[in-house]
Amino acid sequence: MPSGSNAKRERQYEHIKDSAKDRGQSDRRAREIAARTVNKERARAGESRTASRTSTQDISSSRRGGLRSHSGAKGPTRDQLYNEARQRDIKGRSTMTKAQLSKALGR
Repeated sequence: MPSGSNAKRERQYEHIKDSAKDRGQSDRRAREIAARTVNKERARAGESRTASRTSTQDISSSRRGGLRSHSGAKGPTRDQLYNEARQRDIKGRSTMTKAQLSKALGR
């Protein structure tokens, strides 16, 4: 946990770390993700002595993660669908469009 944090940031750190571990990240990577996220949130809230310009002017970490996760209305990318089709050994996948891959995978 980053030094100089309060109880709220401690809870936030643990929640983010547990979430990352649930997604299959290693313990070391989960701690890194949690620390970076909490540090950025502290900078945005004015709780740290120094802050980079992107920490204070970019959209928040929680909002950005939701926007860039590829799980929104458009669903997975064509490359993600293609990789899944390759794992399932679906024939003709290299010439399929995103919609065709999605249909072949039963989505």
